Amino acid sequence: MLTPLPAFMLGHSVVVEPYLGRTSVGPRYGPAVTVACFVDEQTRTVRDPAGREVVSSSTFYARPGLDCPADSRVTLPSGRRTTVIAVLDRSGGGMPTPDHVEVQLL
Repeated sequence: MLTPLPAFMLGHSVVVEPYLGRTSVGPRYGPAVTVACFVDEQTRTVRDPAGREVVSSSTFYARPGLDCPADSRVTLPSGRRTTVIAVLDRSGGGMPTPDHVEVQLL
């Protein structure tokens, strides 16, 4: 049973442009989508998909089902544009906890 983050926890919104791949002229992104979320602007060390340690400047938490692969472009509420390091599924596995995705940003 899916128990998504409750609406009262989604007080921010970010704009996500999903990464579609690289072309001969640079990265290609999908259409921009506004996502309701909770933004935590805290600097911390995280691991990227390749396992390397990198510094994350911000994290946002959103409901499951978000199309936001690593290298997607994100515009934060402050207007700052950044890039996705990793997206982590935080499912409660059927327990009554809020299921969500954690998106770590450069």
